[in-house]
Amino acid sequence: MTPATSSPTLIRQVAVFDGRRSQPVQDVLIDGPVIAAVGTDLVAPAGATVLDGTGRTLLPGLIDAHTHTTDTAQLRQALMFGITTELDMGSAPGLARRMRAAADERDDLADVRVATTGATAPGGHPCQLVELGMIEPFPTVAGPDDAEAFVAARVAEGADHLKIFIEDGTAIGKPLPLMSPETLLALIRAAHDRGLRTVAHTLTRTAARQAIASGIDGLAHAPADGTSDQALIEVAAENGVFVVPTLTTLTGMTATPAEYELAEDPRLRPYADPQWLADLEKIRAIAPEQRVGPVGVDPRHAADAAVRMFRLGVPLLAGTDGTSGHGHPTTHGISYHGELALLVAAGLTPAEALTAATAAPADAFGLTDRGRIAPGLRADLLLVDGDPTRDITALRDITALWRRGARVERSALLATQTQE
Repeated sequence: MTPATSSPTLIRQVAVFDGRRSQPVQDVLIDGPVIAAVGTDLVAPAGATVLDGTGRTLLPGLIDAHTHTTDTAQLRQALMFGITTELDMGSAPGLARRMRAAADERDDLADVRVATTGATAPGGHPCQLVELGMIEPFPTVAGPDDAEAFVAARVAEGADHLKIFIEDGTAIGKPLPLMSPETLLALIRAAHDRGLRTVAHTLTRTAARQAIASGIDGLAHAPADGTSDQALIEVAAENGVFVVPTLTTLTGMTATPAEYELAEDPRLRPYADPQWLADLEKIRAIAPEQRVGPVGVDPRHAADAAVRMFRLGVPLLAGTDGTSGHGHPTTHGISYHGELALLVAAGLTPAEALTAATAAPADAFGLTDRGRIAPGLRADLLLVDGDPTRDITALRDITALWRRGARVERSALLATQTQE
């Protein structure tokens, strides 16, 4: 499916959340792949489709700032729930290139930006997944002298950003080797020299401190191994990092995953992957320690740290760590709505959560063509019934969806999914 061309669409009298704030009721014109105009009393071009936006809200397409994407079905599933861009945080290079190319060509998939191979010490996280047969072997970084070549290889693979693992095994109950501080500094310097943003896998307070001190651009998780002291919160703000709390995946390690509630929501369930729903029922019967092993993190600590950082000016990005299978319920698309609900429960206003889902990740990753509603930007758009700036769950009631200006028919995506 190549990028579609279609007649213009004029949405009249619609409430607009532009990525940062709510705007007065106005008209929005989509022409080709972009937003052509935003204003009042816009004139409908000849042949335009006119939609009544009364009682509805138009938003930028959602951006999941932390996923692991392994097939196009996951990108289709993400799009079905309003996510028009995924930021993948690590996958096999060949697979990442295929996903990126498919998303460039097709408007029935969410767009994706990729990290390819993450940087870790020999034997470091996630090498234990290689031992379990869950992922293929991958190159590691033995010391600072390896950093330049490692980053150059990632650029050659097509990486859009660099993922760096700082994981000593505290979170999973298994000691793991770490890269030296010198190696970490060398990797970040090499990535920045090549224009790549750097994101650190850090689940603990110690790892977060090390990442921030080394000049990392963002934390792929909020510290979750205990209550963060004020010094850590302040150093995050002082150094201009962003944080992706990934509360959904953390609740997935507990007895009450966010997905249990999501699967029962009648606005979401009809579009959920049937296999995922079946797997979720199996997960309900298994204790967390049997599903994911020993867990040394708590989503409440991550939520507290992330919101306190946000209040001091740290950009907060909504991301799920969405993957599939292996006893974990977090997945592409539907889990994102759980992430936003958890952010609001942690203390963000619905409007702040919506910024975390749109403009904030676009800004953090340099995606200047999306994440906001303004003339000239990509028409990645989401129309919902109600007002999600007051009730974040209104975002689940999707009325219309556009990817690069092409109207996305969710029923057609659903039919494709069930045929596979």
